[in-house]
Amino acid sequence: MTDLAAALPTPVTEAGLAAVPGIAHGFFGRAGGVSGGIYAGLNAGFGSRDRAADVAENRRRARCGLDARAAHLVTLYQVHGRDVVRVEAPWPDGASPKADAMVTRQPGIALGVLAADCVPVLLAAGNGSVIGAAHAGWRGALGGVLEAVVAAMRADGAVDLRAAVGPCIARASYEVGAEFRQQFLAADPANDRFFAEPETGGGRPHFDLAGYVVARLAGLGVAVAATGGDTCAEEDRFFSYRRSCQRAEGDYGRNLSAIVRTAGRAQQG
Repeated sequence: MTDLAAALPTPVTEAGLAAVPGIAHGFFGRAGGVSGGIYAGLNAGFGSRDRAADVAENRRRARCGLDARAAHLVTLYQVHGRDVVRVEAPWPDGASPKADAMVTRQPGIALGVLAADCVPVLLAAGNGSVIGAAHAGWRGALGGVLEAVVAAMRADGAVDLRAAVGPCIARASYEVGAEFRQQFLAADPANDRFFAEPETGGGRPHFDLAGYVVARLAGLGVAVAATGGDTCAEEDRFFSYRRSCQRAEGDYGRNLSAIVRTAGRAQQG
């Protein structure tokens, strides 16, 4: 593995979201952190068993790499649900609300999503007045977290919504069982298009989680694009829960994705 602590982390961005005025966003992987061992790199999860001081330093680096005007970074105690928190002020580490999405109109507070195969989703109103972030694992996506965060943003006046879907486990790596598939077909038979049989024949189907999330957002009238990337297959770039389980490592690092309003006032339009 390459030297992951050589420089301040530089996140991947998505062009449509990057065009929104007055915001900064980014999807971070492993590069640029100080953690070691199975957490090597930019592990941003206090819920891991990594050294707390290393996680705090990684989060500080990510916040600085996101934007110098990001005075605070907040993340949630994620529970694979659909609850949304409106952020008016930052909370201290260790006091995170239990929820899977956030929205804010406040500048300088970076909304962060932690994931290690689930889908991080970053959102913004077209004029940059409202931002949002959501953690969309398969349970949350199926259960309505995307609809909930979009509704919360629109209730706060957001129009012309843009969204970026970040790196997650890709279909080639995401083997699932028949009961898993049946849950999606019971919700909508058209969801069968997100499942594919393995190219080698036989075996269990594979699920396109990113494609499913993109489709749900597009169906809500959100302009959405995905960055690509496979958290499970690309070990040098990302942490992965499934890869950790396959190796019986006992724990895993968390990838951070974040968005922040950098302007005190939204541009008109």
